[in-house]
Amino acid sequence: MKRNRCVKIIATLGPSSSSEGMILQLAKAGANLFRINMSHASHDDMVDKVAIIRNVERKIGHPLGILVDLQGPKLRIGTFQNEIIELRKGEIFILDNNKEPGDSSRVYLPHGEIFDSVAINDRLLLDDGKIELKIIKISKGEIQTKIIHGGKLADKKGISLPDSVLSMSALTKKDRLDLQKALEQEADWIALSFVQRPEDIYEIRRIVKGNAAILAKIEKPQAVSRLEEIIQLSDAIMVARGDLGVEMPLEMVPGLQKRIVRMARSYGKPVVVATQMLESMIYSPVPTRAEVSDVSTAVFEGADAIMLSAESAVGKYPVEAVKTMNKVAIAVEGDANYQNIIRAQATKPEATSADAISAATRQIAETLKLSAIVTYTSSGSTGLRAARERPAIPIIALSPNIRTTRRLALVWGLHCVQTEDAKDLEDMVYKASLIALREGFAQSGERIAITAGVPFGTPGSTNMIRIAFVDSKINSAILDAQ
Repeated sequence: MKRNRCVKIIATLGPSSSSEGMILQLAKAGANLFRINMSHASHDDMVDKVAIIRNVERKIGHPLGILVDLQGPKLRIGTFQNEIIELRKGEIFILDNNKEPGDSSRVYLPHGEIFDSVAINDRLLLDDGKIELKIIKISKGEIQTKIIHGGKLADKKGISLPDSVLSMSALTKKDRLDLQKALEQEADWIALSFVQRPEDIYEIRRIVKGNAAILAKIEKPQAVSRLEEIIQLSDAIMVARGDLGVEMPLEMVPGLQKRIVRMARSYGKPVVVATQMLESMIYSPVPTRAEVSDVSTAVFEGADAIMLSAESAVGKYPVEAVKTMNKVAIAVEGDANYQNIIRAQATKPEATSADAISAATRQIAETLKLSAIVTYTSSGSTGLRAARERPAIPIIALSPNIRTTRRLALVWGLHCVQTEDAKDLEDMVYKASLIALREGFAQSGERIAITAGVPFGTPGSTNMIRIAFVDSKINSAILDAQ
């Protein structure tokens, strides 16, 4: 399962990719993690998919990550007498707390918290931004708006509030039930949708209690305004371009993507770029040139992972979509400009011994042209530090904890292997050399860099670098064993 690329691929599971055979094909094609979208999956679906992924993991002998994506608050309008109406620019349209079916002048808004959160001149976007309203008057149980962009509007369409911070939690009752089930199933990552403020991250952390890693989805302007705080509190970040492009001007999204990726990288937090990356492959076996360029941009920026949504969940060509992402990523990372761009975006290490050692290891490994960096990591923090440096040579992350290796499957450049902790320095070198050989990253007589913490088995104690020759005797032992 050695990958010839550093960026990771996340494949969303759905009707097109629910069978064990298909998930196995996706893993072999290049998927490192699998996303279960709780907007569409039931608890039984989640349990079944987790069991299948773990079985596929055993078959391929390599850790696979599981990302459970919580639905988040879904705000929708009520119904209309004739199911669909026409809103005309310049006219007045009212959203109220009257449960009666609406018409072209009004509609029921079943979210009381909105009435308390909006202000005059705030925008309301309906049906994925196709219709724009501007608030001109607010009274008890009624919001009066002027239609800025009209059009046809059907029952129960979504409503977005790009200018308003809602007092409601990012976790709904459904999310809490889904989250509990995900924790029971030992999901590796939990994605929190519609994050608005740092308090949303505090809230989910109190529930998760370290039993899964938290990925904050940046898809609202309110989250962008407090981006640095949210990144610092999260374990990873997702640039959720779909909803971000609804609530913010489309022309701003590419710049925001770069800003989010670079800020996450500066803090050493994994960052995922998602939504419509290969959208045409839902129906076509080949992508458009623009889509290939879009994927390439994310890889050039140094994103940790790129994600397929509908392409692998409901598309006709899920395996082809993963293979396409894999080929594009390999081509970009092999480009002569790739390392120059990655290095130009590098940030200084933090003032800790572990960060200093990770930075020094990259420089030593590249100067000496070593075959690989092997890092022992119990909690995963050392692996994250090694990846933050974006070295030009492979990183092998060794951990005694299978859950650590699964979480690190999201992280740029890490080839994760579960193994027992080293007993002493000699055992440290032996295990590192053995695994570098076995996994195809080094040959006899080549050198590797090893980072670890002494005493062994102590999380967060990385304090040494060792340059080691890969022993030919180890190579002979492997061949004899085969």
